[in-house]
Parts: sequence; structure tokens; C-alpha cells
Amino acid sequence: MRIQRMILITVCVCLTMAALPSCYTVPVTGRRAFVALPSSEEFALGVQAYDEAKQNTPTLNDPATVQRVRKVANRIIAVSDYPDWNWEVTVFDDPETPNAWCLPGGKIGVYSGLLPYTKTDGQLATVIAHEIGHAVARHGGQRMSEQMVIAVGAAAISKSVSDKYLETAKVAYGVGSELFVTLPYSRKDEYEADQIGLIYMARAGYNPEEAVDFWEEFSQVGGDKPPEFLSTHPADENRAARIRELLPEAMAVYEQSRK
Repeated sequence: MRIQRMILITVCVCLTMAALPSCYTVPVTGRRAFVALPSSEEFALGVQAYDEAKQNTPTLNDPATVQRVRKVANRIIAVSDYPDWNWEVTVFDDPETPNAWCLPGGKIGVYSGLLPYTKTDGQLATVIAHEIGHAVARHGGQRMSEQMVIAVGAAAISKSVSDKYLETAKVAYGVGSELFVTLPYSRKDEYEADQIGLIYMARAGYNPEEAVDFWEEFSQVGGDKPPEFLSTHPADENRAARIRELLPEAMAVYEQSRK
């Protein structure tokens, strides 16, 4: 009887949350997503995690490289669907970490370990646009919303909801993690970020064909042990093929940006 009551309460909570006006339309793809977390709270968590990352990891002292990264990022930001976010770009001095991320609200981190694999600005734009794609799609907020449903349901047997909420935030955004990103996105999220990123880099005047070259080359790095960027951003052998399917639309956008 107690278990049935818990299940009933959890179902009621889930239905109540689903009925709230929490649907979000993802830019570019138009997908409707459930995001229960207000954007203001999501952005605040992004700022908190960004500040922590800057405290724990030294920044790169190479003005030319930093300028290059920011130039590419700013071109993509300018053509994104949220150019008015409070964007910031930091290049971290960590040659052992070929990684990058973009937090809610527009906090971008690029590790120096990624730069040897992005020999052209188009390849660098591929990665940055992809990460911005995750942020504008609010993939982290969607993951956290799913965890919030579980946490609220758990309130039927636990009174420590506030503690659970905090831990949920840490899991969703990697707060306190040395590598920062602790949970990989789903394959569905990855493909959506690819699609958004491809359009953004095309709008910014970067050839989308370079995205195919980058992912094909980068997937071969490290042999049996993929680099950290791929272990936190799962990719399968079909990724480049899926991007190729999106190329006609992206190339049309690219050609238009050059006029």
C-alpha cells in the first residue's frame, strides 16, 4: 500500500509539472522541449560553475591564441539566436584536455589541449558552434528538469529536497568537477547540437564542410582510448554521415552569408 501511494504521488507530481507552461522551442530545429527550470536560475548555475572553473584552472597567457578563439566565438555569437546573452569566452591553459563547453547564459570555455586539433578557424568554429548549440537548446536544463521530477517525487519519502536539488544541479552542470563536464549528453542531444552548430557556423561564414572533416579526423585520435572531448561528448560512426545529410541546408545558409 505504501509503495502504491508513493507511485501515485510521483505520477501526480510528474503530471502537474508537465502541465506547467514549461515548454521551450529549440532554435533552428523547432523541437518543443520540457524545461521546468526558469532560465534565470539556469543562468545563475552557469555563472557559478563558470566562476569555479576559472578559479580552479589557469587561463592561457597567449594573447594571439586567445584573440583567435574569441574572434571565432564572437562571429558565431553574433549570428546565434541569443546574441544578447551575457557572453564570456575563456581559454584555459590545460594542454592535456582537448575539450570545450558552453554553459547556460553563454559562458564558453575552451581548453588549450583542443587547439592542436583545430588547425583552421572553420574547425574551431565547428566545436564552438556545437557547444553553443547545446546551450541554446538548453540541454542541461532539460536534463536537470528530468532530475527535478525524480527529486520532487522523492519528497514523498524524504524531506531533504533542497539538498537533492543542489546535488541535481551539480550533476547536471558538473559544478565542482575538475573536468567540469561530468555527464555526457545523449546521442539525440549531440545530433541536435550538431545541427544547430552547423547552421550557426554557416551563418557566421565558416564552411560547414569543415565540420565533416573535423569529426572524421578527431574520431580517430587516441586509438582505442578516445580523447576527453569524445568521452564526454559521445559520438558514433554515423555522426559524420548525419552531418553530411544536413550539409545541403547548411551550405545554402553559408552561400547566403557570403553575399
